[in-house]
Amino acid sequence: MLNKLKQTYSGKKIFLTGHTGFKGSWMLKTLHLLGAEVKGYALEPQTPHDLYHLINGDQICDSVIADLRDRETLKNALLDFQPDFVFHLAAQPLVRLSYEIPSETFEVNAIGTANLLDAVRLLEKKCSIVLITTDKVYHNNEWEYPYRENDRLGGYDPYSASKACTELVIDSYKNSFFNKEKISEHQKGIAIGRAGNVIGGGDWSKDRLIPDIAKALSKNEEIIVRNPKSVRPWQHVLEPVIAYLLLGMNLDVEPIKFGKAYNFGPYATDALPVENMLGLAIKCWGSGNFKVEQSKDQPHEAGLLKLDISKAIADLKWQPKLNAGLAVQTTIDWYKAFSVDPHNMDEFTAKQILSYLKLA
Repeated sequence: MLNKLKQTYSGKKIFLTGHTGFKGSWMLKTLHLLGAEVKGYALEPQTPHDLYHLINGDQICDSVIADLRDRETLKNALLDFQPDFVFHLAAQPLVRLSYEIPSETFEVNAIGTANLLDAVRLLEKKCSIVLITTDKVYHNNEWEYPYRENDRLGGYDPYSASKACTELVIDSYKNSFFNKEKISEHQKGIAIGRAGNVIGGGDWSKDRLIPDIAKALSKNEEIIVRNPKSVRPWQHVLEPVIAYLLLGMNLDVEPIKFGKAYNFGPYATDALPVENMLGLAIKCWGSGNFKVEQSKDQPHEAGLLKLDISKAIADLKWQPKLNAGLAVQTTIDWYKAFSVDPHNMDEFTAKQILSYLKLA
């Protein structure tokens, strides 16, 4: 896997949106280790101890700090760079925050993606584009049935609905401007990656379970949880990051065959209740406990949502490599290392990436 990805990305120009975020920083570091030339486009990191600065992000990419809604800046950044690949990770990614800033969530996620694709329209060269949405694009009936790529899209909360809207935007652009019947003219392959409930070191987002666990454990405080019985599919961040790169690699070779949406998630057996995951995390840390606090005015959050990943397994020969236990262990190892020496996290993050690639 490491050699295949290096053959694809080494020396190539990658335009990466959201490079200062949690998942984007893991993607940036991985691309750097693969020998790619990266230009990032994102807002300033939004959290203290952000992963982007811990991996010395400014030294490994050409970073443009700007908003997806700034059409001209985005267009100029992309066209000046003339990328071989585009990975679009930038978004307003938080469900609870989307209740506070609903219209901005729709603007950033749906219109921001349209702005990016407008810029890609003007790119007069071959380019492979992987657009990242979420598992929450599906109309969630909260049943045991895992959702397939052709299931109905929808969304209860503003974040989920904004991502479903984003997929409609992508579909319209694909049909109108990047039609597969005219691929010899526009030379653009466009695919979608859907993943969710990702955990991993360096996530400090507000109202996220793993960051709350890490903060509490490092301070020897009780972990506060809202919904201990909620079942979630736990997936380490490197699973989708490598999946996106694998999708881009295949898309570059056969843009028509791979120019579609793919689910990336864990096996069904790795869907565990929050309280079980907490037990794993506390065991990995070596100490800790938790208590339940539920707010009466808590906004709606979707319950169980599983993805059918058989299409990715069949088409891309991709499959999850870290079960729930290993995903939690790898995540907690990162936060424990940070608590001991925050200045060594660039090297530690690189080691986790290379270890995963060897496993893959």
